[in-house]
Amino acid sequence: MKKKSKRTKGIESAYPFDGMSKVNPNAAGVDIGADEIVTCVASNETTQLVRGFGNYTIDLHAIADWLAEHKIKTVAMESTGVYWIPLFEVLEQNGFECLLISSRSLRRVPGRKSDVTDAQWIQTLHSYGLLESSFRPQADLISLRSLLRHRRNLVDHRSPHILHMQKALLQMNIQLSQAVSDVTGVTGQAIIRAILSGVRSPKMLASLREPGCKKSEEEIAKALTGTWREEHLFVLKQAVALYDFYSQQILECDEEIERMYAKTRADWVAEELLPLPKRKRSSHSKNKFHETEKIRGHLKRLSGVDISLVDGIGVSLAQTVLLECGTDMTKFPTEKHFGSWLGLAPKHEISGNKVLKNTTLKTKSRAGQAFRMAAQSVKQADCAFGVLYRRLRARLGPAQATVATAHAIARVVYRMLKYKIEYDPLTVNEYQKQYEEQQVKYMQKRAAKLGYQLTPVPA
Repeated sequence: MKKKSKRTKGIESAYPFDGMSKVNPNAAGVDIGADEIVTCVASNETTQLVRGFGNYTIDLHAIADWLAEHKIKTVAMESTGVYWIPLFEVLEQNGFECLLISSRSLRRVPGRKSDVTDAQWIQTLHSYGLLESSFRPQADLISLRSLLRHRRNLVDHRSPHILHMQKALLQMNIQLSQAVSDVTGVTGQAIIRAILSGVRSPKMLASLREPGCKKSEEEIAKALTGTWREEHLFVLKQAVALYDFYSQQILECDEEIERMYAKTRADWVAEELLPLPKRKRSSHSKNKFHETEKIRGHLKRLSGVDISLVDGIGVSLAQTVLLECGTDMTKFPTEKHFGSWLGLAPKHEISGNKVLKNTTLKTKSRAGQAFRMAAQSVKQADCAFGVLYRRLRARLGPAQATVATAHAIARVVYRMLKYKIEYDPLTVNEYQKQYEEQQVKYMQKRAAKLGYQLTPVPA
């Protein structure tokens, strides 16, 4: 028999501290578990009322009704796995202001921990304005974000099966990975599927080579002589089947994402797209969306600007940035706040007027990771961000140069989204000129502090 959860009902207790003025008098705190949701509201000036509910949909609406009875306006809840999502959506639909709180904000003295005390603690902190809500993009972008994350999972699940293909081939001493650069490319897939159909002749397999392949037919034929063991052929067959299955799922997911884009803010009209630079049009990523230009158009329609034109950011990364950060930058007062949320700005720990630590915070922000990937893609590029990366790498090393370049790209994207201005890139010469002027001002300032004055040397 399934063990019934114990419902907490009508428990009253005194506030843990007095003497502070309340910022949110009509505040509630919720502790969410797998079986029970414990809700706490203020009963009067000195006590709290705690009640437990189930986690079925009817219970979620009962929570909303109970909170409305107590004239609650704002509700704080801890981000516990995915259990908070249904309650958050129901309360938002019923007009409550919902705050999603990180577990780091709710750390308290260890010991005496229970669902009831957690709910009381959340309600108390929220009523005194001591909690800060985690960021969530606009509600109409949440569904798109969920589909995009699901697509990322599908791509991640497909990747191991490519390794399984390569492993099965190597166990038969078929050195296909040396003959072609990518076993999932046109030549690689044609050879693998011919092997599965029963072709064993190295010359016949090598004749499937595409004209653009770097290796000659003779070189490829040498790599395609193997043992053809049955157990490895069976593993290869199943790996290809699983690769095809996930590829089909990704294609269907792309179609659903495109359909969802068309429904989101359908009355917004986008301006005509500018052509992508030549270096971006030559992308051959196996994981890119099938309707790249359509996605680009939707992204510009939703945000008002085309951030896929930014150096280092393609359509895929632009999509990740917009759906993770949203299009409303007013939630971040300045670009410094935006960089800090992304985990790209150093966190200074100062004591006694001395900086003890200034490393970036560890974060799982997908948007921050997207900007880091953008910084990686401009390492050798002939653009301002590429020059910035190479200059910082010589002084700070590749790791810090990547974060600093990602931060610079994020600041550009922030300004584009906030002020609705299109990307106007600096040329390398313009960037170098600005950097030289900045260095001259810095040296003049340092010389003035030491009682000297810089004099330019005649050319």
